[in-house]
Amino acid sequence: MALLNLRVPGESDLDTEHLLKVFGEQRRRFVDVLRRFGPDDWAAPTRCREWSAHDVVRHICDVTAYIPSPGDHTFDLDAGFDPRITPREWLSMSADEEPADTLARLSAQTEEMLALTQGRLRAGSRFDVWLPFGAADWRVLTLHLFWDSWIHERDVLLAQGAEHPTSDEATGYATAYGLFIAAAVGAMFGEQVRHQLELSGAGGGIYDLNSEDGVELSVTRVSTSGPPAAQVADALAGREAAATVLDAFPAGTRTTLSRMGEFFNTPA
Repeated sequence: MALLNLRVPGESDLDTEHLLKVFGEQRRRFVDVLRRFGPDDWAAPTRCREWSAHDVVRHICDVTAYIPSPGDHTFDLDAGFDPRITPREWLSMSADEEPADTLARLSAQTEEMLALTQGRLRAGSRFDVWLPFGAADWRVLTLHLFWDSWIHERDVLLAQGAEHPTSDEATGYATAYGLFIAAAVGAMFGEQVRHQLELSGAGGGIYDLNSEDGVELSVTRVSTSGPPAAQVADALAGREAAATVLDAFPAGTRTTLSRMGEFFNTPA
């Protein structure tokens, strides 16, 4: 069963309606978990070394509030966006916010974002926005926002010793986009990868990745062996505890796909 086909440059095959269903389930589930947080939970450290749980959730709010428009350059590296710096600057605007207000903001913004995106899909809107790897269909941005949300949910929960109550489909989407953007970042360093990765567990399947001419990724959901998909997604995003999982890949593939995580962990 195919999950998606991503391509840049070019047209991606992405069932955005289904992605929004999975996105809504992920976000509402996380909001429910956060409703049970006490003061110590909100102040607890996360896998983001400089951010508490409250900081991470405020960041998710900042990203959720983003409303793309045709030709938008908010996430364009050439326009000054730096994922190591810019999100910290955004956080300054909510520095005095109480956790209860952050949670209310996250819940409201999530529903607004989902409704806006669904409306654009019904209207058949087509336009490009700029992501860190270049211009892409705005629907791919929805997958980018989901990936960011899913990774940061893990940053909060796993650091507190809690389980991440993710779904099989959510893990598949997050892993797919993690591989796609990691290959795009590798290409920015002049490196290419062509490899069929077999990943196991939730989100597992065959991930066919090719960055020899642009970046292409197709995902087929089948039961297979290999490293766990969720751990691969963590490693690609530079979460250090999971980095060794990439050792299962050939050296050239590992080097290329590690560039993004290395960038995230390099001081600005």
